[in-house]
Amino acid sequence: MVYNDPQLVNTLQEGLEIFGTLAFAISGIRHAAAKHFDWFGGYVCGVAVAIGGGTIRDLILGVPPFWVTDAKYLLCTGIALFLTIISRNLMKRLDNAWFVFDTLGLALFTIVAIQKTTALGYPFWVAIVMGCISGVAGGIIRDVLLNNVPVIFHEEIYALASVAGGMLYGFLVFMGVNISIATTIAFLFITITRFVAVRYNIKLPKLKDEEEKKE
Repeated sequence: MVYNDPQLVNTLQEGLEIFGTLAFAISGIRHAAAKHFDWFGGYVCGVAVAIGGGTIRDLILGVPPFWVTDAKYLLCTGIALFLTIISRNLMKRLDNAWFVFDTLGLALFTIVAIQKTTALGYPFWVAIVMGCISGVAGGIIRDVLLNNVPVIFHEEIYALASVAGGMLYGFLVFMGVNISIATTIAFLFITITRFVAVRYNIKLPKLKDEEEKKE
């Protein structure tokens, strides 16, 4: 898949990575706050969430991780920590704030991973996988650090929202839709899909072992 305006793609990628980093960092710090981590622990958790998925993506793709050549991504986590600290009373009233930021990060990193993978010449099915890894791996690292069961292994619509949004993005670009419009539509699709799934308790079926089946 080839884009006619590489400069636009690069600008979109950088912007999405910055906003995605900030969103995921806030999500990770909010989870750390719920576990009563100190400020440093919150920052470490925020960094792990913010750069974890993108780092795995870049290592698989054989390119330097996006944050090692530019300090602004680590600074984004510092900003996220500062915002969380000064607005902790507001965050406490917004019990679902972490969910919102986690969903925004999922959508943003899914799209930027697909753009980056296709720009490197990989087929689109690889881009879908990279989008999912980039979107959900940070959350897995966060949950492992916090000793929680990773969200991706729950019955919630999480990784599937990433995959479906990535496929929609690819279809739109294939049909010749402007990349900015395709990015916006895919972003809205992923976030709305996740919001609706949680709001109406839409879940995947659970696996059951033999003993549960007998009962």
